[in-house]
Order: sequence, then C-alpha cells, then structure tokens
Amino acid sequence: MRSLVPYEITLYTSDVFAAGTDANIFIVIYGCDAVCTQQKYLCTNKREQKLFFERKSTSRFIMELEDVGEIIEKIRIGHDNTGMNPGWHCSHVDIRRLLPDKDGTETLTFPCDRWLATSEDDKKTIRELVPYDIFTEKYMRDGSLRQVYKEVEEPLDIVLYSVQIFTGNVPGAGTDAKVYITIYGDLGDTGERYLGKSENRTNKFERGTADTFIIEAADLGVIYKIKLRHDNTKWCADWYVEKVEIWNDTNEDEFLFLCGRWLSLKKEDGRLERLFYEKEYTGDRSSNCSSPADFWEITLSSKMADIDIATVTGPMADYVQEGPVIPYYVSVTTGKHRDAATDSRAYVILIGQEDERSNRIWLDYPRGKKGFSCGSVEEFYVAGLDVGIIKKIELGHDGASPESCWLVEELCLAVPTQGTKYILRCNCWLAKDRGDGVTSRVFDLLDAMVVNIGVKVLYEMTVWTGDVVGGGTDSNIFMTLYGINGSTEEVKLDKKKARFEREQNDTFIMEILDIAPFTKMRIRIDGLGSRPEWFLERILLKNMNTGDLTMFYYGDWLSQRKGKKTLVCEMCAVIDGEEMMEWTSYTVSVKTSDVLGAGTDANVFIIIFGENGDSGTLALKQSANWNKFERNSTDTFNFSDMLSLGHLCKLRVWHDNKGIFPGWHLSHVDVKDNSRDETFRFQCDCWLSKSEGDRQTVRDFACANNEIHDELEETTYEIVIETGNGGETRENVWLILEGRKNRSKEFLVENSSRQRAFRKGTTDTFEFDSVYLGDIASLCVGHLAREDRFIPKRELVWHVKTITITEMEYGNVYFFNCDSLIPLKRKRKYFKVFEVTKTTESFASKVQSLVPVKYEVIVTTGYEPGAGTDANVFVTIFGSNGDTGKRELKQKMRNLFERGSTDRFFLETLELGELRKVRLEHDGSGCCAGWLVDRVEVTNTSTGVATIFTCGRWLDKKRGDGLTWRDLFPSV
Repeated sequence: MRSLVPYEITLYTSDVFAAGTDANIFIVIYGCDAVCTQQKYLCTNKREQKLFFERKSTSRFIMELEDVGEIIEKIRIGHDNTGMNPGWHCSHVDIRRLLPDKDGTETLTFPCDRWLATSEDDKKTIRELVPYDIFTEKYMRDGSLRQVYKEVEEPLDIVLYSVQIFTGNVPGAGTDAKVYITIYGDLGDTGERYLGKSENRTNKFERGTADTFIIEAADLGVIYKIKLRHDNTKWCADWYVEKVEIWNDTNEDEFLFLCGRWLSLKKEDGRLERLFYEKEYTGDRSSNCSSPADFWEITLSSKMADIDIATVTGPMADYVQEGPVIPYYVSVTTGKHRDAATDSRAYVILIGQEDERSNRIWLDYPRGKKGFSCGSVEEFYVAGLDVGIIKKIELGHDGASPESCWLVEELCLAVPTQGTKYILRCNCWLAKDRGDGVTSRVFDLLDAMVVNIGVKVLYEMTVWTGDVVGGGTDSNIFMTLYGINGSTEEVKLDKKKARFEREQNDTFIMEILDIAPFTKMRIRIDGLGSRPEWFLERILLKNMNTGDLTMFYYGDWLSQRKGKKTLVCEMCAVIDGEEMMEWTSYTVSVKTSDVLGAGTDANVFIIIFGENGDSGTLALKQSANWNKFERNSTDTFNFSDMLSLGHLCKLRVWHDNKGIFPGWHLSHVDVKDNSRDETFRFQCDCWLSKSEGDRQTVRDFACANNEIHDELEETTYEIVIETGNGGETRENVWLILEGRKNRSKEFLVENSSRQRAFRKGTTDTFEFDSVYLGDIASLCVGHLAREDRFIPKRELVWHVKTITITEMEYGNVYFFNCDSLIPLKRKRKYFKVFEVTKTTESFASKVQSLVPVKYEVIVTTGYEPGAGTDANVFVTIFGSNGDTGKRELKQKMRNLFERGSTDRFFLETLELGELRKVRLEHDGSGCCAGWLVDRVEVTNTSTGVATIFTCGRWLDKKRGDGLTWRDLFPSV
C-alpha cells in the first residue's frame, strides 16, 4: 500500500453574494500517471460544516492522504449538494506539502473563481482545477529562508467533453433513474459525474434516443474506459444502453464505446453498474478485477515482463515479487474452538533449497468476506517466487486486529508446476496469548503428506469475441484441450466481471497438463443466462516458459438459433500456419439385439475415442427409422465436419433411462470414418438397464478391429543421449535399463577417435536389442575408461544432459532429465541412477491395455455427527488410459453412506491403467445432503492392485469449503 503524507489544504470562499455553503466539500488530488488519493470529505462533523466555507473566508485543513508523488497535476473539488444553502463560489485552493528533502515546503495554487451549484453557472457541483503557480519556502544552510514563486510549466488543459449516450430501441429500454458516468483516460479520470441536464432533450434516456451532455474536466489524454451506473430510482428504472460516443471539443478526438447491455436488477446478470472499453482499445482490461486472485493473475502474465518492479505502487505493490513467479494454491482449515477465528491478515512464506525465500504472500479475501471463521476451510489462489523444491513453509498473520487468536487445524499447499500437493496437520495456535505466544510458525514439509496431482504448464490464453451485434455472452464457457500427449479435463473459463464481450480480447492465465504440441480445442457453452449466445472469433495459447504459440480459429456463433445452431465447437490447432489435424465425417450404425424387450425409448448418447482424442458427447437423434432402437433393428446416424480421431480404440455408450421402456440390449456399433473409408466395430452384446444384467446404463467397449498383441519377449530400444556443455568425454559409456518386468543386460557404447560421440552440445543415437522390460522406471549410467588408457589424477567428468529411450515395437517413450556430471572411473561399481522424468505412452500401447475389467470401489463415510448423506452420489475414476465417465453409486434396497459405514460397489469398464484420481460428488438432494468422506479404495479385481484415496473432508454447501464435489489423489 502507498504511504500516507500530510497535506495542508486551504480553500478560499469568494466575496460574492451567497458564496458560502452548508454542503460537505470533498477533494481528490492527482499526481502523474493517473495516481490519485481517495476522495476525502474535509469536514468531519456538522459543527465544522457550519464554521467553515462562509462568504469571504479561508478554510484550512491538515489531512494525511496517499502520496501522489512529487508532481501534482490536478485536483477535483466538489460537494454533496446537501444543507439549506448548498451552492458554493470558490475563489481558489492552495495545497501545501513538505519538499522531498523535508527542508522546506511547497505550495501550489489552483485558481477556480466559479460556482459549484445546481442553480448557478453551468449548474455543476464538481470542478477540476489545475495549478497556476508554485510557492516554495526552503531553509538554506546559513539558516536563511529562501522564497521562490514560479509558474507551472505546461499544466493540463481544462477541456469540454461532449458525451452522447444512445438508449437502445428495445421494449422498456428507457430509464427515469439518475444516471452517473466516470470517464477514464491515460492522464486520469473525471470522477463520477451526474448526467443531469441533456443538451438536446427535455426527457432524457428515452427508448431509441440520443442524449448529449457536456462534462468539463482536466485533459484526460487518450480515453479508454467508461463506467456507467444508475441509482435504480423512479418507476421505470431499467435501462438498456446501446452505445456511447465522446468528443474532445478541443482537438476533436472521438471515442466510441459499444455497450449493448442492460443496467437492471431484473435483467441479464442483475447489475446497475458496468464498465465499457473503447472500441479500438487493445490494452490491459485487468482493471475489471477486484479480488486478490485477479492481481495474482496479473503478476503471472506477460504484462509484468516490461514493468519495473521498483516503480510499482498501489494495490499491486503487495503482490509483485522479484524473480520467476509461479502460482500456488493455499488452503487453510481453522479449528472449531470458540476462540479459533481471526480477522487478522494472514500470509505464507515459502522456503526452498539453500534457504531461498519468497516475500510474504498475503492470503487476502475477495470483497465481502472478512477473516477466518471457526471450522471454515478457506482456499486462496496466489503467486509467489519459484523457490524450487519447497522444504519449509511459514504461516502467520499480522495480529493487527483485537481478535488476533487463530487456531490452525490444517494447511495445504499445491504447486501445479511441480505436480505436488503438501498436506500438514498443524493443530496449533497462532496467537500472542495462546500456545507458545507466537503469531507465525515454520512447518517442515518432511512432516507433510505428499500427493501427486500431475505437473502443469503455465499458458497465457487470449480469447477474441467477434464484432457483431449481441456477440458477447453471459453463458458459462467450458474448454477441453487435446495434444499429442493426451488431453485435459473440461475446465470452466473464469468470466469475472466483463470478459467475453463484443469486439473484446480477454487474456488470462491457464494451468494446463503437459500435453503439447496441441492438436485441437473443444469449446462448449451451457446456453444459460440472459445472453445465451456467443460469437467466438479465435483463441491463442502462449506457453509462458517457451513462448510457443498455438492458434485456434472459429469465427462463428455458438448458439441454438444462429450460425451452425450448436453450443459446442471443435477448432483445429494451427502452429506456424499449419493445421495439426484433418477433417472428416462419421457414420454410426447401431444394431439393437434380437432379445425380448431389447428396444429402448430412452435418449442415447455416445463418445468415440481415437488416437487423436475423443469426439465429445454425440446425441443419437436423427435416424432413418422413425422409431429408433427397436428390437433387431439397425439405426444409422451421420456426423459431418468433425476433426479426425484417427484410428479408433474405444466407444462409450449410455442412455438417460427415460421413457416407458428405457432398458436396452445393444448388439454392436459400427463407426465408419468416411474420409479413410474404414469401419471400426464395437461389439457389445449386453444390457444397458437399471433392472437387467449388472444394472449399469453406461458402458465402454474396445474396438474389435484392434489386434491384441501377445506379450513381447524381445524388442529393440532406441537410446538418444544429449551431452551438455559442462563436459565432454572420449571414453566409454555403459547403461542398464530397469523395467517393471525385467532388467536389461549392460549396453556398452564404445568411443573411438574414428567415431567420436559425447561431444559438447551434441546428440547421439544408438539402438539396443534386449528382452522386453515392461515400463521403464530407472536407468543406470556409468562412465568407464577405455582399455589400457591412463586416467590422470585430475577428475574427468562427462555432462549428460538428457537421455530419451523409445521402445520401438509399441512406440512408448521415456524421458530422463539427468543434467548431471558423471566422473570417469575404472571400475563398474561407480555409476549414477536416474528415475524416469516423463513417459509418453503410445496409442498402440494403450490399445493393448483396453480389455474389460471390474473395479471394486469401497467408500468409507466419516464418524462425525451428521457425516452420512441421503443425496445421490456419483464417482469418476481417472487412470492413465482414460476415465470411467460419471457413474452413480447405487445399490438396490440398501441405505448407503451412513455415518461410520463402509459401502462396496462394482464398476465394469475398460482397463484404466495406473489410477491417478477419483472424483466424488453428490447432487445435494434429500433432507440430509451433507457428507463427510473418510476415504475411497479402488481395486482392480483382475490384478488385485488396490489404490487408496484419502479424503477426510466434507462435501457440503454449508460446511468446510462449501463444495459438493472433491478430487482425491493417491498419496505419494
């Protein structure tokens, strides 16, 4: 926060009849670059109001206000127009302050000689004044007082702005409420001005009309933003503003603001105040943001690259940190003791290797929330210095409030760029009069439970909304990304206050799994809100580490009425002008079995999975048969203009269990890729029914075309070794690969003067035949002298930077980020072991794993009072081969999820591979919906491998963090 400095403010009331006022006078002081003080009323009580501001009087105030810097460019004075005689004639204003060296003072004079009254002059109660001269008093070294008058050089001009506001031509568009405007430019703002008298109309803001207002203000420079609001008074208060045009009457600059929004409590999102940006404005729109999380996002973005941190002032000053900055998620659980709560300001400090420390990272609440309440779970999105592997974390508070006692039960820290989450059970007081009397404590993360949450990469995402009428949206927007190395889950784009508006580009930070290079993006809107349509122009993704750019083009509506009449679109990734995928169409043929009662009246949906991702949800609606999915019939559905999924591997089929006869016995599904002229069969032969078979209505099927390879006995490995600049070698190198199934023999790479390998900055490739090792887990690397070679006494080292191993039969790739100096030794017992850093599983390998498997899911409910739930519970299990989709956990004639109980369920799906996450959620139905989950255990019944996911948290709107869903990760 900016420091406060004293200002002596002297206001001179003119010697004019009725010049004095009973109103409350306020002032705002502006420095350079639009830095200003808060609006401050000068009188603190009614007695002062009666004493000051009389005709031909001088009123002096000494006030501590924010430091606006060495230069004061303008002031704004005004009053609230209250009292018996509110009109005021101001002669001039003096502002006196200390010089920077504090050896004297400086007084600036701001001439006015105007009325501030609704019945005099131009009937305005606010004036902006610029300084005319400066009077400096300074004590010299000899003790004498030096006094200097000088005129201000190049003061701001006082400008008249013509503001023309167009009210829309839609039913009920006009308003009778009082309307206010604030205009922002790069040199400052006008403050909020009441739009009282229209220059061209008596009855202002009527439907389909334009009203012009004159606003006098100091030169704002280039105008880029306005704020409009009304007070919602009178009978017809709702207002639809179409656009605003502003002219600078001095230089005739024109600024256009395309609005097209309601200011109404009853329409759209119920807002009476909105920000609008100038049509051609391409700068930062982050001033929309009001929560600390918004400021953290700014510090992570590329906007900070050109900013000198030492010059940052205002709200950002507490947030920026010098050095590379990454995001963190902090969660704090406050204890349930009656004195556990606090409204002090909390912070964390991160301590890494070699005692590298971040600055204080403040855990600030969004507006409207104060303090940590008893039993609450508060989550914060923050950004701080990247300290590497975190060893310790300090948690504390400033103890500024009287209620400074704080009992912290649990502290969680998630680091998405490292894929790690730390959970600390604290159970300690941070208080001066409790526990050991300290308000901060350092926790060692060796005592924490560590959870693997998956490594993510920071991307800057820019979304362009089209310049068409009604192009902006209030709907929720969801995104799924696909890349060469997999796909992300569907994530909701944070709309904040004014994102995704007409002809606007919005930039924000995204944390995305390391799946690049990207192949496609799916965007979906839910079609809700008062503006359920959106014109999406294009989207750009920028890797914050490498600067790589990926563009996605659309240029059409997401709407049920316009354009392609769809709420979902897929966009091909364009990298360096080249599209990463091809387009195709699919024909889906569905055969219903010849079994009694096989047909269904339910609505059926599918998702097709291939080597290039999935198709998203496809509704099977339009068939050649009038009555779809009847016994022993085949229904055909066509899907055009789809991005090719390549070779298909899996199909998910389900129905919504609606209709008189929802049960369905499915024979098989054929999917034809029309561009490749290739058909893929998915053999089903089972029920999708709540009353038949195993009572599942969601099923995954593997493609019958894909050959299941026998287990390999021998294979070939390609080994790529990158030598760094820290040291090369002329000697030999040996490697041994450690797999899940076997250990390889030694692979010796012999160096010679004829065939030089392992030179600085080079990459060498070798092939190595071996028994099949399964998934490679680690690698042994040794540096060995050639036979009969003399080894000098000084240590010779080889800098191995990276090693990449590719299993040639299946195409699985294993990356080892070594970055290590390996000394030359004569014996083989000296070596270094590296664990695999990253694995890319090939499509062929994934297909090999796609066999039906039954999973046992055991859910344990907590023991606290009210822990059980009556709500409907759903689970989604995520593995390296995909996920199960959302499955309901239900058993006939059983009361599930009671306090302290353990419930077992069986789900049949295709092999998921290594389990990575479980998502539990409930629909909040029933009289007792809140649920305390202790843990979840998932067992692959074919292998007997069990994975435990600990929870110990509430899924409840009223308790904990208020969420009814939770992602659970296996502990490391």
